Amino acid sequence: MAKGSDEIHGLLGKGTEFEGQLKFDGTVRIDGIFRGEILTNGTLLVGEGARVEAKVNCGTLIINGEVLGDIKATNRVEALAPAKILGNVLTPVLVINEGVHFDGNARMEGSEDKEREKEKRPLFLGKREKNASVEEPPETPETQTREK
Repeated sequence: MAKGSDEIHGLLGKGTEFEGQLKFDGTVRIDGIFRGEILTNGTLLVGEGARVEAKVNCGTLIINGEVLGDIKATNRVEALAPAKILGNVLTPVLVINEGVHFDGNARMEGSEDKEREKEKRPLFLGKREKNASVEEPPETPETQTREK
């Protein structure tokens, strides 16, 4: 069984197609085709040969098949070969193994980013503003000789 899952609570088997909104607790495995939207705090397993065309909001996502659509995972996303991801990923932990095809943007946002946002501190300072004043360090005998 895949890492991060204890017991599978639901299964969309091979050869099965479903369209709509999927909400669940625990762990669900998709081996067929799903189109729509997936909402859970639990774990979603996308098996090899499966195709998910959806906006995915989950706790953990483990992919061996195809996911077409944007992904937001609060815990982690793991993509294992021969997985294919076509869409944007937002998660604090992203693992992409060799042999995985990923076409999209990834943004790793976690608890550190939330703390920084609360404190309203910039991630990096970048360029100084035109009118920003910066105090120069006091001159020492070493800096005076280097400048001359």
